[in-house]
Amino acid sequence: MYRYDEFDHSLVKERVEQFRGQVARRLAGDITEDEFKPIRLMNGLYLQLHAYMLRVAVPYGTLSSKQLRKLAEIARKYDRGYGHFTTRQNLQYNWPALKDVPAILDELASVEMHCIQTSGNCIRNVTSDQYAGAAKDEVEDPRIISEVIRQWSTFHPEFSFLPRKFKIAVSATEEDRAAIKVHDIGIQVVRNDKGEIGYQIYVGGGLGRTPMIGKKIGDFVPKADLLAYLEAVMRVYNMNGRRDNLYKSRIKILVHEIGAEEMQRQVEKEFAEIRKTGALNLPQDELDRIEAYFADPAFEALSDDANDLDAAIAADQGFAHWVTNNTAAHKKPGYAIVNISLKPIGGTPGDCSADQMDVVAGLAEKYSFDELRVTHEQNLTLAHVRKGNLKAVYDALKAADLATANVNLITDQIACPGLDYCNLANARSIPIAQEISNRFADMERQHDIGELKINTSGCINACGHHHVGHIGILGVDKKGVEYYQVTLGGSADENTAIGDILGPAFTEQDLPNAIEKIVKIYLDTRQDGERFIDTYRRVGIQPFKENVYEAH
Repeated sequence: MYRYDEFDHSLVKERVEQFRGQVARRLAGDITEDEFKPIRLMNGLYLQLHAYMLRVAVPYGTLSSKQLRKLAEIARKYDRGYGHFTTRQNLQYNWPALKDVPAILDELASVEMHCIQTSGNCIRNVTSDQYAGAAKDEVEDPRIISEVIRQWSTFHPEFSFLPRKFKIAVSATEEDRAAIKVHDIGIQVVRNDKGEIGYQIYVGGGLGRTPMIGKKIGDFVPKADLLAYLEAVMRVYNMNGRRDNLYKSRIKILVHEIGAEEMQRQVEKEFAEIRKTGALNLPQDELDRIEAYFADPAFEALSDDANDLDAAIAADQGFAHWVTNNTAAHKKPGYAIVNISLKPIGGTPGDCSADQMDVVAGLAEKYSFDELRVTHEQNLTLAHVRKGNLKAVYDALKAADLATANVNLITDQIACPGLDYCNLANARSIPIAQEISNRFADMERQHDIGELKINTSGCINACGHHHVGHIGILGVDKKGVEYYQVTLGGSADENTAIGDILGPAFTEQDLPNAIEKIVKIYLDTRQDGERFIDTYRRVGIQPFKENVYEAH
């Protein structure tokens, strides 16, 4: 895990003190809310429906036990005893008082955390694969280059006031768990025929009002040239991105309007100019220094002999379900990746109480080399757990109501805060997710349905990633009444797809029955154990259109 250097400590400390003074001026009435807004946004502070919301950066989703305990302590002391993990691997506090925010930032700084550039028109928190450093088919740990990008982009003077917010994601396996093709820049770590590591670059992805899939403009950018290439992309966007229309300001609109080929031409031209100076060549000694922070932990030499595990699975059906759904293969024999669902039946997706954070911190400290991850699907991951410890981990999670065995199943939903919190939302998201969760609570039924991802957003800004859900739900307002538009066939993995609109929107009362019908049509249509997304790609939307709107 990366640790702050002297520059990081100084930078964060100075920013906290600056913001403390700005908050004091706002509380004293020396500056207006409009004047305060750009200042607070650059420090991760939003003003929502009922209170301020503070977004804490979790670079590439990696946390230490100490950091998670501090997040729990802040939740108890300054909020309402919980935090909300987001689709960008961050954590949000929904109820901090403005007067307390500088103290919260001080607390975060004490464990090498901050809220810098988690909002505003700048390069946001770099996200990556929650299985980084543990995945079997990984080219290299993607957090290494994610950290390089973090250092390059933090307080970059040229890109502090971009036309719009900017998001970067990095993946290093064939299976994309970082949703790189729906980011402003998506980076795929690859290896060429010579065994050299480089990067494929996708540009212009994004969701929101105009969902688009990123276009590949770089086939193999050498490691030493990556920052120069990213700088070239950012310069082209900064020069040509729309600033006169909020809805056309993202880089995806620029790429769409000028075309991927022209975007590539302009980037390559800028790239050539930057390379002439050599200023952004990545020095190998700096890469080596950063890479050392992400070296493998002290894995034991174990075998995959799992007699004790098999016996425990046979003796406990709940544990058996949990192992099947919530663990994944590890690159080292005798180890497993553990996914912790933050989607209890009927709960709020992504919410985690302070007590639960302490439990997870203790488990990470005891069983996973003092490290955990936040996923972009609003769950947590212990990346390196001995198989012999899985039962102990499960028992502790179960006691804390964190052992719901539903990862990748229909109740493992993504949902934004919606109209319960957000002043941009048109409709509620949380009650919809809760109703669907309760409707499909039976574990045997969930297993029969298999992998099915439902994503819900409370408005067109798509913070719930509804466009890329196998079933996507978008809340809309029709003359003061909440309706829900449904899309089918979306995907955020290596086969990225934007969902197709099913038809007229549903009322809140009719939506759960519509989801039931969609699932039934899938089950009646699937072949040879197909997943929902496989069946949809085979038969298309027509069978669903023809049957979902039939009278009960």
